[in-house]
Amino acid sequence: MTDGSDEQQEAAVDGQGGDTRDPRPRRGFWFGLIVAIVKPFMLAFTKPRFTGRENMPRSGGVVFAANHISHFDPVVLGFFIWECRRIPRFLGKASVFRLPIAGRIITSAGQIPVHRESTQAADAFRDAVAAVEKGECVGVYPEGTITRDPDLWPMTGKTGAARIALQTGCPVIPIANWGAQEILRSYTGKIRFRLLPRKTLQVRAGAPVDLSAFQGKPLTNQLLHEATEVIMARVADTLGELRGETPPKELYDLRKARKSADGEEKA
Repeated sequence: MTDGSDEQQEAAVDGQGGDTRDPRPRRGFWFGLIVAIVKPFMLAFTKPRFTGRENMPRSGGVVFAANHISHFDPVVLGFFIWECRRIPRFLGKASVFRLPIAGRIITSAGQIPVHRESTQAADAFRDAVAAVEKGECVGVYPEGTITRDPDLWPMTGKTGAARIALQTGCPVIPIANWGAQEILRSYTGKIRFRLLPRKTLQVRAGAPVDLSAFQGKPLTNQLLHEATEVIMARVADTLGELRGETPPKELYDLRKARKSADGEEKA
């Protein structure tokens, strides 16, 4: 089941970046329940390799923007953020919050539902801003869905993370994760969940994104898209560091790909 002692596994998580003597945040019952389930599971069945924890502020409002490669990502990222001594508040699809058991747990743990294409669509942004202003750590997948890039690089992003950061003045931390796709491969035509042999899960937090060129200006669509491009470029670069590869100069644009596919079908 394991390839080393429990102490070695803890070192892989706690020994890279940050001070393990930092106090844990008050987590409450429901998030505490999640931690009690997830951390032993992750240490038993995966090999976490977490770096860049020193880049995550220990207090104060912050947004982290992460790449999305698998439905297993929230488990990996949630564990990483907890090891950064923060409690994550993810923006997630509203459908997940309606699941009988899991939905109640994540709702009670303070996660934020996103009601896409509905009259409640603006609620997630409002709740995220309120959370940041209260000093919380809010997580956003700017791509909005799991990447469709054939090589699993990040796609172009939506403007939510940039909007939250520029409205509140909080830092944006780019985060890359790699390895979750080996446990749960998404959009392959069939569900494939594999824990064994144990997979190495890499997560890296980069230094805060420099958005100074956009601060203090009207939040127009053009400005938000430009700020989002900067954020996504940093996420892609951070992923490139994990993979030891150079990310593409132009990120995959899902909307353009879908329009192109629709045009080919009509032709």
